[in-house]
Amino acid sequence: MKKKWDDIDPIETREWLDAFASLVKEEGRERADFIINQLLNSAGKAGLTTGGTLSTPYCNTISVEQQPAYPGDLTLEQQIDAVIRWNAIMMVLRAKKEAGGVGGHLSSYASIASLYEVGMNHFFRGATEKTTGDLIYFQGHSSEGNYARAFLEGRLSETHLKNFRQEIGGKGVSSYPHPWLMPDFWQFATVSLGLGPLQAIYQARFLKYLENRKFIEANDRKVWVFCGDGEMDEVDSVGALTVAVREALDNIIYVVNCNLQRLDGLVRGNGKIVQELEGVFRGAGWNVIKVLWDSQWDKVFEKDPQGLLIQRLGEVVDGELQHAYLQGVEFLREFLANSNEELKTLLSAFSDEELAQLNRGGHDPVKIYAAYAAAVKHKDQPTAILFQSVKGYGLGKLHAEGRNVAHNQLEMNEAELKALRERFNLPLSDKQLTDLSFLKLDEKDPAMQYLHAQRKKLSGYLPARFAPKQPLKVPDLSAFDAILKGTGDRTMSTTMSLGRILNVLVKDPNIGSRIVPIFSDEVRTFGLEALFRQIGIYSHVGQLYTPEDKEQLLFYRETQDGQLLEEGITEAGCMASWIAAATSYSTHYVPMIPFFTYYSMFGFQRVGDLIWAASDMRARGFLIGATAGRTTLEGEGLQHQDGQSLLAASAVPTCRAYDPTFGYEMAVIIQHGLRDMYQHEQDVIYYIMAMNEKYVQPEMPENVEEGIIKGMYLLKQSQHGAKQKVQLMGSGAILREVIAAAELLEKDFDIAADVWSVTSFGELRRDGLDVQRANMFSPEKKPKVSYVETCLEKQEGPVIAATDYVRAYADLIRPFISRSYTVLGTDGYGRSDTREKLRHFFEVNRYYIVVAALYALAQEGAIPTSKVTDAMKKYKIDPKKPNPVTV
Repeated sequence: MKKKWDDIDPIETREWLDAFASLVKEEGRERADFIINQLLNSAGKAGLTTGGTLSTPYCNTISVEQQPAYPGDLTLEQQIDAVIRWNAIMMVLRAKKEAGGVGGHLSSYASIASLYEVGMNHFFRGATEKTTGDLIYFQGHSSEGNYARAFLEGRLSETHLKNFRQEIGGKGVSSYPHPWLMPDFWQFATVSLGLGPLQAIYQARFLKYLENRKFIEANDRKVWVFCGDGEMDEVDSVGALTVAVREALDNIIYVVNCNLQRLDGLVRGNGKIVQELEGVFRGAGWNVIKVLWDSQWDKVFEKDPQGLLIQRLGEVVDGELQHAYLQGVEFLREFLANSNEELKTLLSAFSDEELAQLNRGGHDPVKIYAAYAAAVKHKDQPTAILFQSVKGYGLGKLHAEGRNVAHNQLEMNEAELKALRERFNLPLSDKQLTDLSFLKLDEKDPAMQYLHAQRKKLSGYLPARFAPKQPLKVPDLSAFDAILKGTGDRTMSTTMSLGRILNVLVKDPNIGSRIVPIFSDEVRTFGLEALFRQIGIYSHVGQLYTPEDKEQLLFYRETQDGQLLEEGITEAGCMASWIAAATSYSTHYVPMIPFFTYYSMFGFQRVGDLIWAASDMRARGFLIGATAGRTTLEGEGLQHQDGQSLLAASAVPTCRAYDPTFGYEMAVIIQHGLRDMYQHEQDVIYYIMAMNEKYVQPEMPENVEEGIIKGMYLLKQSQHGAKQKVQLMGSGAILREVIAAAELLEKDFDIAADVWSVTSFGELRRDGLDVQRANMFSPEKKPKVSYVETCLEKQEGPVIAATDYVRAYADLIRPFISRSYTVLGTDGYGRSDTREKLRHFFEVNRYYIVVAALYALAQEGAIPTSKVTDAMKKYKIDPKKPNPVTV
């Protein structure tokens, strides 16, 4: 029985193929491309299935005839490559020998080295303090090679290399790309797999954004992202591929190093990862270039006009291909022939020595150069280059090369080192070899002169990070007077206050154009759609349609110079755009001020890894956690109500997290953040909560600005002359319940209550820890006092804190309160209901606050315990009510 793809008429098939070959030869690839697309369109109209069109044969995309001449000196480049390889290996071996378990990776850089070196010698343009270059997202696990090259260039010392992964003493280098730790070297944090590719796409788009908004001149800068085939399994790696196509990002080049292996074994042992990735990229609309086989294969393929060998290579799964690589020439010959007489005859024309030289394309500079050159010239599409390589290349097939254990190999014996020396023709004595010596070439060596000359042509060394001083003039607090004066009798949410603040900022003559509002398709939800009309939504093609709401005041307006980034339903994409804007002061020498406003529950919980990476990259900008808190978001329920993001934020060293209740607090925090990040150029980020609950916004009291920024201030000092007193703390959504509780305590129980607005338990903790540390290291000096203690030292009574977040958030300051401290919070899963019922359920409403205050006084013996029981009866609090933590 004939199968679907069996050839029932080989002669007719050959006529079609010959005709097509003639078309390509006589009229060129472009015309052939057109004809193929016309045929596919006709097939579709006829209802035919044209399966298999997303994957091309298992061969190099660029033919020998299309290859440009190699412009470099291959002999010198191979010498440089060999020295860098050696030094990269020595870093790991020495660290293992001298520092014990600090680790490292031998195989990752060994696999990708040639891909880097061709780029470094011919493509990757460097930056200076005055000019920007290409943006390179280096593969995180191959950092040893970056350090080894920088050592050869004279940018790192031998001391740096000897202290690889040993940074505490100040003389080492970090394990992976970490701009926070090496701010003059690394640009991008990429070692959390998948984040580099995702960030790179939005970085390329932000580059176009800056061009279209006239912040920078149109240019041909490229964004190169290096990743492995195993890394492509991360959702982040492939999740934004269509963005690059939709935005016509011909300024991004994905370089996927397909060594067929991940950490534990094969990426697709039972399949073919290169073909799979080709289908993914081509299906998304990318230009795809495959570089599978090196130049030694060309003469073999030339003798196979029918393509039988390519067909055979395309049939075997990666597990078989990897196994054959390790078995020697005799096995390879039989493996490739696979009992096919024609293939046996073909291969018999080549000696064992010739077959032994066959290699994968990712290690051939000529093939690599051809692919890079084609990618750089390609227009109107992003390009992905799929290089096939060998993990651990050069380390020896008996040791790690091509083996499943390659990722975890951290040692080499003397025999293996000698084999490495011979393989790469390294000028090392036996003593240098056994001493694990680093190899440094004389500056007069032709290879060194060539290395520096090539980088000079390309404008500078990489990786390198520059952050020119460019302080911005930010508006004074008085610019927000309309917010500071309150709303009178009108009610307004703090999200609406944010809208008013943004309105002031985008009109500011100094920084207005630098504001970059970013949304994940929730602008209308937050009530900020006025921005559509005011500043426009960025679109690289403008608006090609008439919006149905054109007649409305706040119609949906897209424009090529739009300021707002409306990213659609992708918090990860929004965060990647935010990172691009928040690091623009360094990557593009253009300080931008991003505001990413999102459902707070979908922030640190959903994209916490990206926020951590942003902090590592010294980002500056605002994250706005809107519809904040566990009880302010009516009806939405468990997956939307946020009770923990502020706690997560407290763990990010550069994050300044605030939970303002009132518009004036938000204005003070944002103005201070602007001054902190853009005037004083501090590498911090601000996370600010915004709520959708409407209430009267009061006028700002006098002299509270410092307290707002430090984390707390006395909002209401009790004038009640009661004998007993308590200190009530609240923030965000629950502060108003705290205010109401204070009134109930005075009215119903004759107890005075001071009310503190705590804008940031995280900042209070930061201050407390600083003071605690200073006191521990100065035991003979008068102890310093934390800001919390300073605020409370003249006030009487136990302290009760209530927030719309888990108790652990307010508990952050427990070590710095030297009296009874009771915390109420919203531990447990959210529920769909009204705010009133939610606050009762989570036991954070005014009545529970009163009961907590009375209980604290009773525990101190200040009032009888019966008072607590009386309050519970009065406010109908059921002691048998289920615990919200466990239901």
